[in-house]
Amino acid sequence: MTEADGAACIKVSVTAVPENGKANVALIKLLARQWKTPKSHISIIRGLTGRRKTVLVSGDPKQLSMRLQAWLETLATAR
Repeated sequence: MTEADGAACIKVSVTAVPENGKANVALIKLLARQWKTPKSHISIIRGLTGRRKTVLVSGDPKQLSMRLQAWLETLATAR
């Protein structure tokens, strides 16, 4: 998806309730599983209490880029 300002974004839903950080933990777990990266490499840097989040993924940029590209291709073919 694309924001009004042109920024890329993804829409994700988790079933965890948004209390005591449970939904944030569920989001990190989901992204880590989908992107095949350790949970400890993903952190929410903006939007901890809101619906819109900004996440930081740490690690080797080349590997991350390949994993995310493969994930995006998987999404595109699933449509």
